[in-house]
Amino acid sequence: MLLTILLIWLKFLACAVLIGIAGTKLTRYADIIADKTGLSGSWIGLILLSTVTSLPELITGISALTLADVPDIAAGSIMGSCVFNLVILVILDYLLRGQSIYHRASLNHVLSAAFGVVLIAFAGLSILLSSLSSFMNFTFIGAYTPIIILCYLVAMRALFVHEHSRVEQSVKRIASRYPDITLTRAYTGYLLASLVVVMAGIYLPFASTQLAEVMGWNNTFVGTLFVAIATSLPELAVTIAAVRINALDMALANLLGSNLFNIAILAINDVIFLKGALFSYISPIHAVSAFSAAVMTGIVMIGLIYRPRSQVFMNIGWVSLSLLMLYLFNTYVLYIHH
Repeated sequence: MLLTILLIWLKFLACAVLIGIAGTKLTRYADIIADKTGLSGSWIGLILLSTVTSLPELITGISALTLADVPDIAAGSIMGSCVFNLVILVILDYLLRGQSIYHRASLNHVLSAAFGVVLIAFAGLSILLSSLSSFMNFTFIGAYTPIIILCYLVAMRALFVHEHSRVEQSVKRIASRYPDITLTRAYTGYLLASLVVVMAGIYLPFASTQLAEVMGWNNTFVGTLFVAIATSLPELAVTIAAVRINALDMALANLLGSNLFNIAILAINDVIFLKGALFSYISPIHAVSAFSAAVMTGIVMIGLIYRPRSQVFMNIGWVSLSLLMLYLFNTYVLYIHH
């Protein structure tokens, strides 16, 4: 029995390590692409990085629903990832000595954070309403799914318009930081790293289901905690790598953009889940994670606008401490429910 548990943990950790390594590569190639094309770090983080670093959540959700038939892991990995992505800001705040990251970061991130609050909170509200009544459902998808897709497209359009002038200005500069690497090589490396992320993400729900069985945990707890952390490792790796190359805005845009894409993944999951509306088959406790992520995103907005300079404890400010406390509260509620 002990050997079986050890083997399952090793499978789970192997997936996590592969995702983490590939995420580091993604950052480097994304920065090269930004340098060669003249696109801003924020735009690269929001579109290019956030989409790929969210691929584990997408692939995990698809395989969890179609192959493993564990909808709670599919939903839990998304909601837990939204919460954990915001905790990565605490790590980032700790790593960057001196001024708070909310003082250094661009104010332009407020718009993507605002869309994040709307989308995440709407998803949480839909989960609660679906657990109380079926009026939120069509024949096989929820009424919330087309609304989520529409809101996501509106958000992407608004963010594109908002960034357009900055992209036009930055495209005029000459790329010179990576003279020995061609754009074709950068795209090739980027795609290969993305493939590693996808392959590791496919196996995650199976490893986590086995983990839940041998440890006696339910799928809601495993999906929201372990799978969410593992599938968020690309975001963590990208964030740390971005700090090393002094690309704070790219890291922040990646985290906020990943949360936007995560909610869009929920809509995709609902479409491929043929049993019925997805939210009717999952635990309403996922709404706690959704509202926690929405509140945490609101706190990030306050930090970006207020722009505090001081650190309160261990080189992190009150904004990051608030995010950490909310994450611990969310984890505690899930554990008590488990």
